[in-house]
Amino acid sequence: MLRRTILSLLVLTLASLTPAADGKDARQIVREAWDQVRGLSSYGEITMTVHRPKWERSISMRAWTRGEKQSLVRVTAPKKDAGNGTLMIDNSMWSFSPKVNRVIKVPSSMMGRSWLGSDFTNKDVSRADDIVEQYEHTLLGQEEHDGLVVHVIESVPREDAAVVWGKELLRIRDDHVLLSEEFYDQEGVLVKKLESLEIGEMGDRTIATRQRMSMAEATDEWTEIRYKSIRFDVDLEDSLFTLSNLRNPR
Repeated sequence: MLRRTILSLLVLTLASLTPAADGKDARQIVREAWDQVRGLSSYGEITMTVHRPKWERSISMRAWTRGEKQSLVRVTAPKKDAGNGTLMIDNSMWSFSPKVNRVIKVPSSMMGRSWLGSDFTNKDVSRADDIVEQYEHTLLGQEEHDGLVVHVIESVPREDAAVVWGKELLRIRDDHVLLSEEFYDQEGVLVKKLESLEIGEMGDRTIATRQRMSMAEATDEWTEIRYKSIRFDVDLEDSLFTLSNLRNPR
């Protein structure tokens, strides 16, 4: 029994030290996957579908990103929700509702709350680099998907990281496409999972064009994000990522 334990620990240690076949370490693989869907800047048109056992609703939106710290999402349909917006600058988030004509700063205590009634949280929408910068990454192994190598990576937050998850488990293809992301609580229990259901060419690169976020304990509740179009490395005005533009879009 002692010998088996020692061998198991040795295998885990080697797995954490062994780079991918192309020489990349686990952190670099995660970084490249996040950069793949963001680019230096981007503009996309997206449909989000929220599904529940007794109802389903779809929201159309436009989204802009620049760098790692700036993003803007604006709802275009249905009519009753049109104009709602979310702005992210650095680690701060603001929301705007035309019904009350107010810009509200989202406190850090609410970053884990649902975004627009979906299974995505405010933190998910921010697309912050927390998982790259505040987690330690270990390459657990490799699989295969559509003839491509898939890196299986365990990401555990550092002790001083301001995150709620106990760990995340990522599956990233060798072409930087994120196949799945599993979120576990502090007890190691799976809470929710993001899956890439469709992958294709869009914006001159390969990305997941349809993704589903589902809760582990509610199999008939999920939210899907579908890209209708996306362009990368576009020129964006500085005024786009401002509170003034969030309230009064130009």
